[in-house]
Amino acid sequence: MEAMVRGCRIAYRFEKAQCAQGPVILLLHGWGCDGRVFAPLMKTLSGRASILTLDFPGHGESADPPEPWDVACYADMLSELLQRLDIHEVDVVAHSFGARVAIRLATAEPGLIRRQVFTGGAGIRSPLSEAQKKRQRRYRRLRAVMDVLARIPLLGRWAEKGRASLRRRYGSADYAKLNDCMRATFVKVVNEDLSPLLKDIRASTLLIWGENDTATPLWMAKQMERDIPDAGLVVFEGRTHFAFLEEPDRFARIVEQFFFGGPSV
Repeated sequence: MEAMVRGCRIAYRFEKAQCAQGPVILLLHGWGCDGRVFAPLMKTLSGRASILTLDFPGHGESADPPEPWDVACYADMLSELLQRLDIHEVDVVAHSFGARVAIRLATAEPGLIRRQVFTGGAGIRSPLSEAQKKRQRRYRRLRAVMDVLARIPLLGRWAEKGRASLRRRYGSADYAKLNDCMRATFVKVVNEDLSPLLKDIRASTLLIWGENDTATPLWMAKQMERDIPDAGLVVFEGRTHFAFLEEPDRFARIVEQFFFGGPSV
């Protein structure tokens, strides 16, 4: 299914359960993925609740946003989609970037999210090391040179190749493969620190984290547990940023316990 929301074509899937318990379960994927990443969890939850999943703009089958978006834009888009579908209360499972959107949504509309599960949830900005700061300054100096050269006749194409080379050398793999709009969106997203909002989250929050997560390290989960008023943490030993896929059955059992009080019988 598709919907035009805030000037962007959104691909989504809404599976209604005949005997649903509780509110709709909303599944929010991470950056670089799409809604299909939750297929194992959907098999477990199917029939127990109505399930809504979507591809965020710039991912999967959804179009790019009409202009560079920040996290608030993604949350506003999601809020409008829920209103159109006449959904007024949800439980949420969010991975990585999806947690950023959930944090914004949970604080902007406190009554909307009842309970939420974050796995490898992003939203807390890591402090830069001195080496990272030095690397960042070097990139900005070289990028400024390329921007000047781009305005000189006959050097524009060479300057663009130089920019591409800098992106490959200094940017992350996620950043390097994006188009201009999504690169600007990516920069807005990753530079936003949502930690001041954590104390305002009213929804009960379960944090499920991989012990060896390097994208969103375990210390971020511990800070979320400390700052979110009603939060608990489960650590998957030896697992990574994709702990929910590395141990899908264990993850699904914990989600069922949190949302329904246990597995179906």
